[in-house]
Amino acid sequence: MVQTLMIYMAILSIWAFAAMGFDKKQAQKKKKRIPERNLWLLALLGGGVGAYFGMQIFRHKTRKTAFRIGFLLFAMLDVVILLAASGVKLPTSITF
Repeated sequence: MVQTLMIYMAILSIWAFAAMGFDKKQAQKKKKRIPERNLWLLALLGGGVGAYFGMQIFRHKTRKTAFRIGFLLFAMLDVVILLAASGVKLPTSITF
């Protein structure tokens, strides 16, 4: 189960990363772009890590606060889901 989830998230992350790179190239050429909702959907469905790294590496959509924060949150959520599925005990509270 965990291995299947990891493969699924890896495939979606690679897809999201490639989509960010392709969309950046299309933007530079002023050609047909990938709709923003499709980029969001890839991140939501498990490609958050790839979407976030694609955004940073290609410097694409970095001016939009919603993308900067949203993709980071999706990436963090993906990591937490993988850790929880792997059996890593996550903290339930923070004490100072």
